[in-house]
Amino acid sequence: MESTLATYPQDPYAPLKIPEFRYFIAGRFIYIMGIRMTVTVLGWWIYTLTNSKLALGFVGLSEVIPALSFALYAGHYIDKTEKRKLLLKCVAGYAFCIALLAVLSWQQTENALTPWTIAVLVFGVIGITGFVRAFSGPTFSAMISQIVPREMLPNAAAISSGGWLTASIVGHAAGGFSIAFLGIHSTFILVVMLVIAAWILFRKLKPKPAMLKNPKNPWQSVKEGIKHVYQTKELMGALVLDLFAVLFGGAVALVPVFAQDILKIGPIGFGWLNAAADIGAIMTVTYLTIRPLKRNQGRILFYAIAGFGGCIILFALSEIFWLSFAALLLSGCMDGFSVIIRGTILQLKTPDELRGRVAAVNSMFINSSNELGQFESGVAAKLMGTVPAVVFGGCMTLAVVVATWFKAPALRKMQY
Repeated sequence: MESTLATYPQDPYAPLKIPEFRYFIAGRFIYIMGIRMTVTVLGWWIYTLTNSKLALGFVGLSEVIPALSFALYAGHYIDKTEKRKLLLKCVAGYAFCIALLAVLSWQQTENALTPWTIAVLVFGVIGITGFVRAFSGPTFSAMISQIVPREMLPNAAAISSGGWLTASIVGHAAGGFSIAFLGIHSTFILVVMLVIAAWILFRKLKPKPAMLKNPKNPWQSVKEGIKHVYQTKELMGALVLDLFAVLFGGAVALVPVFAQDILKIGPIGFGWLNAAADIGAIMTVTYLTIRPLKRNQGRILFYAIAGFGGCIILFALSEIFWLSFAALLLSGCMDGFSVIIRGTILQLKTPDELRGRVAAVNSMFINSSNELGQFESGVAAKLMGTVPAVVFGGCMTLAVVVATWFKAPALRKMQY
């Protein structure tokens, strides 16, 4: 690694010169692609089965409850465990869950059970995936620093974020196309194959020994991770800002409703609409990978999330597909700044022995914002109507930005 760094000191793609990092990124790309295909198919399938906006909210709630319940212990467990073996177990567990979804989407199963019975069973499977992802997400984050030198971490974090977002785009779009051309059942079988391919790539990684050499009492260990996040004001501020912004601005959860009831587009249009935000995000991440932010990262984060809130309001009011797509595309561009800035802070501000626990705290915020945001959107749409609920969420995002601007001066002034 030292020779690699010496040879490519200014190369933003230097981490890709490391073979193990390439296996890691490729496997993660395929795995995330499978996850995003699953998310896309689940939204369409559950709304088609139940015709219920609230049911879409339960999709998020089913995952967030186990994800949050086990997140902090997962961080402690990751720090005291060999990470490669743990990651392989998580990926195998996720493949098993998708196989269960394939069985539930089988025509014979749909003929034998009522739509709501199938939906409830699906919620149960999603709960298992929430448990798996409580361990897998922080494991991915914690492994990066054991694959690349510290000097490469900002570039590795940018490449990792870019790979995640690209996989998300491909997964969302492929999910829509697969629904149209393969059907829901065959799409789940395809996802199982993708996850198995990712598992094969992860087997090529070297063992990643535990960084926590003398494990303490689990609760004491967990408290160390929480304390570090709380005392690192820039990291804490970025996580809180992201949590509430996405919690209230989670319009993507209602995309199946907009696609079917407002914009009147089929599954292919739905797939592209679902991928629009990720397309925008990868545009930003690609640009920032080539031309990293040099200063005023804190202020830029605030401006970006404010822009995100405005785009969500525009999306809610649009009744034209291309305008709705553009609004979500721009919201993704804004979110890309948050992804890069937050990911870089996480890598630079975390000691090696705390990476699993800090990544677990980070995953709690991320899971809370995404899955609780999905639940909030479903409930709000049920109570207020689809369009008013999304407009309300965008306005609340702007309010959170204003409040945090004054409450978190350390984040506002942050530079790295």
